[in-house]
Amino acid sequence: MTGFLDLRQNAHAVLRNYPVTGHFRYLFESIRPELRQYFFESNQDGKPFSRERRSMVYDRAKNIEDVLPFGTELDVYESTYSWVNHSVCPKPVSHEDLRVTIGGPECKQPYSASLFNISAMSFGALSGNAILALNKGAKAGNFFHDTGEGSVSRYHREGGGDLVWELGSGYFGCRAKDGTFDPDKFKSQAANPQIKMIEIKMSQGAKPGHGGVLPGPKVTQEIADARGVPMGQDCVSPSHHSAFSTPVELLEFIRTLRELSGGKPVGFKLCLGHRWEFMAILKAMLKTGIKPDFIVVDGSEGGTGAAPIEFANRLGTPLRQGLSFVHNCLVGAGLRDDIKIGASGKLISAFDIAGTICLGADWVNSARGFMFAVGCIQSQSCHTNRCPTGVATQDLKRQQALVVPDKAERVTNFHTNTLDALIEFTAAAGLDHPRDFKPEHFYLREGQREILPASVALTWVQKGALLDEAHNIPGYSTYWDMAVAESFEPARSVASAKALHGHHGHH
Repeated sequence: MTGFLDLRQNAHAVLRNYPVTGHFRYLFESIRPELRQYFFESNQDGKPFSRERRSMVYDRAKNIEDVLPFGTELDVYESTYSWVNHSVCPKPVSHEDLRVTIGGPECKQPYSASLFNISAMSFGALSGNAILALNKGAKAGNFFHDTGEGSVSRYHREGGGDLVWELGSGYFGCRAKDGTFDPDKFKSQAANPQIKMIEIKMSQGAKPGHGGVLPGPKVTQEIADARGVPMGQDCVSPSHHSAFSTPVELLEFIRTLRELSGGKPVGFKLCLGHRWEFMAILKAMLKTGIKPDFIVVDGSEGGTGAAPIEFANRLGTPLRQGLSFVHNCLVGAGLRDDIKIGASGKLISAFDIAGTICLGADWVNSARGFMFAVGCIQSQSCHTNRCPTGVATQDLKRQQALVVPDKAERVTNFHTNTLDALIEFTAAAGLDHPRDFKPEHFYLREGQREILPASVALTWVQKGALLDEAHNIPGYSTYWDMAVAESFEPARSVASAKALHGHHGHH
């Protein structure tokens, strides 16, 4: 009967030519990821995280010794290989608390954050048990948990850990009936002492410039309560904000949020896109005197539950380039001293943290690293609601596999052991504290032969250099002349901006 139906159907050419046996092709194709992961994957295989890197997280989360026998399996002559040099006179291992204070001159409630924290992941994308385990782990380890744009759920509150409340374009948790920002709802929620900072999500590395829709059937009562939307109705997150449309309006919105929250640190997260747009924000800071307390730079290599392939693969700036540009622009505009920089995007190890600090970050956030800590096996089924470990699903039965007390302890262990590794890594480099890492400590390859420290391989702008009318800095000055505080649109074309700098060059 199966063979007869195969010959009669029109959808699959394979089954018409190979009735019955053709089904094996679809069976093997469906289990291909599992076959690769469990039978054929080497320690350096596996995307986006190799087996070796995943195993490192699992071992640290379980308090198992995470050592590597017999030597590195990495190709140290490969063009993308990077490293930090050690010192012939290592420093004693310091047990100084690895924290950074976030809060500029206008901030009344500065926050002391860990150098390593949980990046933005919403309740809805992650299960209630996963959120609860993450937050309980953050509470025990004294580090923060970014809510993601899905707002503060009962699982965040029950955990009791420090929160960074992320405000996306849907304004969940402070949303009016028409989907716009409601200041009264925001003020009420921001008063919660568990919320330490407010982060405006401008864009996300894995899908910058992309909104989203949570279909009505997936909007459960718990999700509706957390987001402040009607149960059972489509939950729309637009691709752009309605609270502001210009750089000046963005900064005025930041000032409003800071006032409504009682002076808590307020900043924004973005994956770097058009360079003149970020520079327009800097010009707006200079014009208005309003500055965010922090900026989180998200790399295009960051993760998400689901994104269009083109957005995930080919849109947005990778972290190294985006981070160094943002840091340089703040330095060049004379603003860096008052604004802290966080970074996120595939960062899970002590080397990741150290290398990112070398390029300008003050602290690091990790999403998928902490997902591994609560049991994620990189099955890449986040968008199907069939996560095999109960991490990225709203299926209540699947969630039961995630035992909160056990996984919360693993979250704390992963954080503690990663920072312990960072302390030892820092001492081996001859430094007293991770904040002492500078571009000259981070090495990368330029072409196939030349090896350069980041201090030479990349451009580093001097303090206040962009404020000099005669500056001519490759990769920066042209975009600076295209930017205006009043609009995200460029004031002039690339060609005319370059011509302007050709003129400046003669003076």
